[in-house]
Amino acid sequence: MRAEEIGVTAMQRDTAFHVWYVVAAILAVLLLQYMLATTQQVAAIPYSEFMSDLQGGKIAQVTVSDHSLTGTFKEPLKDGTTKFSTDRVDPGFAAELAKYGVTVEGVPDTTFVTSLLSWIIPTLFFVAVWFFVFRRMTAGGGVGGGLMSVGKSRAKVYVETDTKVTFADVAGVDEAKGELKEIVDFLKNPQEYGRLGARIPKGVLLVGPPGTGKTLLARALAGEAGVPFFSINGSEFVEMFVGVGAARVRDLFEQARQKAPAIIFIDELDALGRARGAFPGIGGHDEKEQTLNQLLSELDGFDSRSGLVLVAATNRPEILDPALLRAGRFDRQVLVDRPDRIGRVQIATIYLKRINVAADVSAEAIAALTPGFTGADIANLVNEAALVATREKAEQVTMAHFTAAVERIVAGLEKRSRILNPHEREAVAFHEMGHALVAMSLPGTDAVHKVSIIPRGVGALGYTIQRPTEDRYLMTQRELENKMAVLLGGRAAERLVFGEISTGAADDLAKATDIARSMVTQYGMEASLGNVVFERRSPYLGTPQQMQGLDRSFSEETAQTIDAAIERLIKEAFETATRILERRRVVLEQGARRLLEHETLTERDLAEIAPPEQGAARPPKISASA
Repeated sequence: MRAEEIGVTAMQRDTAFHVWYVVAAILAVLLLQYMLATTQQVAAIPYSEFMSDLQGGKIAQVTVSDHSLTGTFKEPLKDGTTKFSTDRVDPGFAAELAKYGVTVEGVPDTTFVTSLLSWIIPTLFFVAVWFFVFRRMTAGGGVGGGLMSVGKSRAKVYVETDTKVTFADVAGVDEAKGELKEIVDFLKNPQEYGRLGARIPKGVLLVGPPGTGKTLLARALAGEAGVPFFSINGSEFVEMFVGVGAARVRDLFEQARQKAPAIIFIDELDALGRARGAFPGIGGHDEKEQTLNQLLSELDGFDSRSGLVLVAATNRPEILDPALLRAGRFDRQVLVDRPDRIGRVQIATIYLKRINVAADVSAEAIAALTPGFTGADIANLVNEAALVATREKAEQVTMAHFTAAVERIVAGLEKRSRILNPHEREAVAFHEMGHALVAMSLPGTDAVHKVSIIPRGVGALGYTIQRPTEDRYLMTQRELENKMAVLLGGRAAERLVFGEISTGAADDLAKATDIARSMVTQYGMEASLGNVVFERRSPYLGTPQQMQGLDRSFSEETAQTIDAAIERLIKEAFETATRILERRRVVLEQGARRLLEHETLTERDLAEIAPPEQGAARPPKISASA
């Protein structure tokens, strides 16, 4: 069950629980009213009338006490009263008075206890029940929705025993762990760090792509330091009520100060710390700005020597307010990037311990399968492989299961129910074989791992998987051009064999166009434009910033030159792929026929058809025909 569903179910259960409080209080009040009404159905009669009724045979039962008489009538009176009460009077004195026609009154005494039972106790009971229900409602999640506690911080507080995560559980980010270990040392030995006048950074900002382990690092920081860990999401500060966000920020820091030394962790800081006035054309958001202002004020107000450290995480640092990133607030920014091969080996080692693997499975082999994967991706891969093995009723998870899991994650689920007509299957076979043959013929490309014409995912009718042999961080212009030629090899094969093109290259064209645009606008690889950048990237995540309309910083003439350069690069890559396929036409047809027969060809099968030419390494790529 998802966290949102659990939260809704818990809220419904709490609401029903509080409704029963109200129902119980109402029933109790009605019972008291009934008891009071019952006690009031007693006729207070004169003693002489009691004697007259007694002589007339109207009395059924009498209870005698020291000062009063109570009892019931044989038949109810006209007003429905069945009980009576009167004060006892000395019989001799009553008889003496009766001689002179004097009526002897008998009125029961109204004691303090009677008044207490009839008024004070029901009132106190009702007030106590209502006060109890009201407190439960305002504590959050009840019928009132926590209205009275709306300004309270919703941070979850963990201690070391709750966290149960240490730096030993975090792998692949050794540099980031080294930065955070210094924070741990300060929290444990503040005097040692302060002996030369140094102070610990007030704030540590973890930045990096999603899934790289920023939140896990923060929890490990708390587990290592052994101090209270206040965890909250940036979106939980903002509510529909004005001023709530600022109140929650104040309350969060106040709670942390009371438990210092402590760590405050704000996940998804970009939900709270977006740059003020970033979109002037569409208006502002006063509530978010007030919350951000309060956070800035709290960062300025607390003394780092008290042992209070603020840690935040975001995957969009480019949109944060500059005031958050200045010195004295988030002093230290720690990049948590995608792991390299060594990091992937360390991560795979941790997750492989949780499943039953065969002897042919190793962390090194998993790392070779997963270039470009984050820690979360590797965790998902291990789980998917275990699920594949479970579906096959296997005793252990083998390397074949991991290969199937990689294809499942990268290419999508097999769609064997998607039946293609013979012409479509033939077109897909030549398309995918065109990708593979161009990749095997060009230097500086990734080795082809598998080719298949089994439909996968939403729209892929076939796929070609290339596996790099090592991590690469730089690519030359020639390697980029060869990569575009591989992407366009499928369309070139269709044109060469069938004399026409299809819609199957839609995804290939998009990827090739992106590479060509990056070469021209970001890498300065167009001679006619010179070494000029026309699109800026985030310094952390490498995401191009969109520049359209008035945001474009170059002329219309330059835009035309950029378009022409992109078009020329695509055309040259297509011509390169066509020349290779024309030269190796026989191999292309042999491979396509064998692919139609077996549906899937491995690296060994491809080597039998045509020995691959010189290749190099790059992150994994899939060319999918739509």
